[in-house]
Amino acid sequence: MDYKVIITPRKLCDAGMEALAAQANYEVVDKVNACNFLPELQKADALMIKEGGIGREDMLACPDLKVIARHGVGFDTVDAKAAAELGIPVVITPGANARSVAEHTVAMILALTKNLVTCHNETIKGNWNIRQEFRAYEFEGKTVGLIGVGNIGCIVAQMCMGLGFHIAAYDPFVPEEKLAEAGYRACRTVEEILRTSDIISVHVPYNEQTKDLISKKEFAMMKPGAIVVNCARGGIVNENDLAEALSNDVIGGAGLDVFVGERLDLESALAKAPHLICTPHMAAQTDTAVEQICLMMVKGTMAVLRGEKWPFVADKSVYDHPRWAGKPWAAT
Repeated sequence: MDYKVIITPRKLCDAGMEALAAQANYEVVDKVNACNFLPELQKADALMIKEGGIGREDMLACPDLKVIARHGVGFDTVDAKAAAELGIPVVITPGANARSVAEHTVAMILALTKNLVTCHNETIKGNWNIRQEFRAYEFEGKTVGLIGVGNIGCIVAQMCMGLGFHIAAYDPFVPEEKLAEAGYRACRTVEEILRTSDIISVHVPYNEQTKDLISKKEFAMMKPGAIVVNCARGGIVNENDLAEALSNDVIGGAGLDVFVGERLDLESALAKAPHLICTPHMAAQTDTAVEQICLMMVKGTMAVLRGEKWPFVADKSVYDHPRWAGKPWAAT
């Protein structure tokens, strides 16, 4: 059967494109968000999204759409609830970028604790006195507090423990005894993490429960000099409140790889805040991670098109839809 796949807004990596080309026809559409390329999408069996998203109305306008694949594990730009109600699996790639994101997180922790960016900038301006103006601290005995202990959080913990950090962890979906077995101090609330950690690292998806999870009230709970790192999703840490906390020395520093609206607003207070390291949503962009993600996207997409119930989807209730009863749509 000839399948038509739309990829937006850029092609997959070479290995991903090669794997897809061997199994389907494809078109790369240089536009973001489905509403901007509906005519193309209405002729497609599958949509692969590298950036942007799709909502319920656009799905309803595409009766032939059978599967949506999202680059990475996050799917907040895709209306997964609507997709499940319409019988359209949303393929995700859990674990494919875990190592890459964890390494980026730890790199930010190290850069912030040693104030490397500021010290570099001052050194090349001739300010040798910066070595007296700032005192870095050693890792031994300090606590990294993890909010969320999934694939990425566990790797961050492993790396940080190897450097001498203690680990405190909060995850309502992981039993406390399992956290303790891993060598973490299990915390029962986010507040306990905030009050007892020297570094707070966020590893949760973005949803209504995690929106503004860390804002003004939470910053006030933290230790003086605390560091916050978010390589998860923009909007989990309130950007305006973070800018205020940094500017008023409520906390010691922050590292962000993700932002509200995807990109950092260069006119915002956050962009001008001190003691902040920003990167352009690149934590998962190592060669290895990108190839793993793209190959997993292709594998999951083609499995669904063949009528297989691919396990790595945003909402597994999608397979309760009548479209999946009896013969799969791939055979219709």
